[in-house]
Amino acid sequence: MNIDIIATNENVEIQNSIISQIRDLINLKNLEPGDKLPSERMLSEKFGVSRSNIRESIQKLEFYGLLKSIPQSGTFMADIGVVAMNGMIDDILRLGDPNFKALVETRILLELKSVSLAATRRTENDLIKMKSALDAYEEKVLKGEDAVQEDLLFHLAIARASGNSTLNKLMLIITPGIITNFNRYHVCDESKAQMGILEHKNVFDAIVDQDEALAKNMMKVHFKELYSYCYNID
Repeated sequence: MNIDIIATNENVEIQNSIISQIRDLINLKNLEPGDKLPSERMLSEKFGVSRSNIRESIQKLEFYGLLKSIPQSGTFMADIGVVAMNGMIDDILRLGDPNFKALVETRILLELKSVSLAATRRTENDLIKMKSALDAYEEKVLKGEDAVQEDLLFHLAIARASGNSTLNKLMLIITPGIITNFNRYHVCDESKAQMGILEHKNVFDAIVDQDEALAKNMMKVHFKELYSYCYNID
């Protein structure tokens, strides 16, 4: 999934409006699984919005399995009944932007699993990518610069090394929201950034050694402040 389709706040209202109109069109025309939707150009003209807005809304519905786009052919109804489709679209429209604490909590759950898998499945190429991200993080921290993006790139490299494309995709989904809001919520003490270098190295070394239990424990140590932020524990 392209993380660009995760709508920014200003696009959510437009995107939801288009999704509602697509749903109404499907119901009006009694479209069934396998039926083709009008082209992006036609939908753009009908709804009075840009083709890029139409494309983003279709991609979102495709992500949830409601539509299927076939290159050079068009967009089709997925193999799901209209009743189920209407219910799922209602749920999609009710989804608000997750709050930051929810993003962090989800990150913890995903990363503890991904680091365990990475320790057993990582390849030499995975290790190279992790080390590159780790070095970039260390360089920025030692210069006293903001290293949030480099930090998350290291963790995304671990998710990629898990060999689980779904875990990797979910990490890509929540990452933009974390990057955008990390400093705003002051989750971690900036003075402890250098400690983060050591913690990252400990996680990396455990993955290199393919020690699954140690890798998970080192990640828990690294997430101490995140645990405190989410669950109010010391």
